[in-house]
Amino acid sequence: MTKYYAGAAIAAVVALLGGSALWVYSKNAADPYAQCRGGQVAGGTIGGPFTLVNQRGETVTDKDVIQKPSLVYFGYTFCPDVCPLDNARNAEAVDILEEMGLDVTPVFISVDPKRDTPEVLSEFAEIMHPKMIALTGTEEQVKAASLAYKTYFKIQDPTDEYYLVDHSTFTYLMLPEKGFVDFFKRDVTPDQMAERVACFLGAT
Repeated sequence: MTKYYAGAAIAAVVALLGGSALWVYSKNAADPYAQCRGGQVAGGTIGGPFTLVNQRGETVTDKDVIQKPSLVYFGYTFCPDVCPLDNARNAEAVDILEEMGLDVTPVFISVDPKRDTPEVLSEFAEIMHPKMIALTGTEEQVKAASLAYKTYFKIQDPTDEYYLVDHSTFTYLMLPEKGFVDFFKRDVTPDQMAERVACFLGAT
């Protein structure tokens, strides 16, 4: 009888492992990018239609902007440290990807339309990367884009001439026709970002 229970237990474990393997396989088969992701991607749609103004003063939509794989970041040019560092990291990753033969566009969307005019954004983009597309717009347009990407921003003290803006700091990988596929936190290095982006592009 003991041997019977032992055998049944082993069979149950084998079935459980087999079922788990099948679940993982089916999950990966349904998600062609499973091996590329750095972590769990929360539910819900990220990204969507927007209408903004680029650094040349041209009104553009998401379709005009995301024509190539793009790294999208929301911030503002008056940001004292986080935004310059994050965008410099993104720009370096773009250069690494270019050396790998992959063409990726860095996109910067300002959450401070009052100060970030097209002229200001033009200077910022020129400093950051020649490929960068920098975007601003009316307060309503910027809020709509932020909501589409599920980002957060809040002006600390709008009465202060040198006000700061609290904002989220994720970088989103967007692919033409497919939309959002992954995000990157601040602690991801340029090499790590380039490696993961290359994985996504290789799986496309």
